[in-house]
Amino acid sequence: MEVVESIAKEKVNYYKVTLTSGRHFFVSEDILVRYRLLKGTELSDEDIQTVKKQTQLDYGYQQALNYLSYQLRSKKEIRDYLKKQEIDSTSSDEIIKRLEGLNLVDDLVYAESYVRTQMRLSDKGPRVLRDKLKQRGIPEMTIEQAMALYAFDGQLEVAVAVAEKAARKYKAHSFSEKNQKIRQYLMTKGFSGDCITEALAALELEKDEEVEADILVIQGDKLWRKNQRFDAKKRKQKVTQSLYQKGFSFDVINEYIAQKEMEDEEE
Repeated sequence: MEVVESIAKEKVNYYKVTLTSGRHFFVSEDILVRYRLLKGTELSDEDIQTVKKQTQLDYGYQQALNYLSYQLRSKKEIRDYLKKQEIDSTSSDEIIKRLEGLNLVDDLVYAESYVRTQMRLSDKGPRVLRDKLKQRGIPEMTIEQAMALYAFDGQLEVAVAVAEKAARKYKAHSFSEKNQKIRQYLMTKGFSGDCITEALAALELEKDEEVEADILVIQGDKLWRKNQRFDAKKRKQKVTQSLYQKGFSFDVINEYIAQKEMEDEEE
């Protein structure tokens, strides 16, 4: 048996309990009252472990409540946070069950709230949202339920807005390359192939031959200067290859190069 030698207030609502053996531990004011801890109180090792366990539960619960006060959290996020607060996994499980019983933690509510917010404020497609929810520890079935809120029409609306922004960003590229880059950009944002195809169709992008010719000259001139250290044949080959990769046809590339070679001969 151990005997409580002294009780001293350490910080807000927490007390240091020192035993006659020199051992000590910290308890909340609530635990102090609940277990009637006073100077001279006798405690068995089992009593001490019970008090320590309950103190950790109370401390962890208060920490979790504080963490939840800022925004909704998933169970995994709370568990990870409590681990950083040095709360053991068994206590974390008990704390989370208590929070669930009070409807303060619900992964479905969390997931649905997250999806609604992202639909309204972000430019992300469903694949990215799924990945984010997985990272937050949301079960697959729960993710499916939440993602049902993000219907195809909503995805398409967001995808079209993203595609319009990308079209402006890639306006200095060839028609073919611009379409390819917009498609790739939408893929990185998490949209499906079908949604991307419909979004591109909604843009109604049309190839303007005059604009295409101007873009070819701008990009071609840069490549012509860049490859001027090579002999004529190698230079032509490299410029042709680069322009073709940028989405220009061989016919317009050949016309451009013929013009550049003529200009070089006249110099």
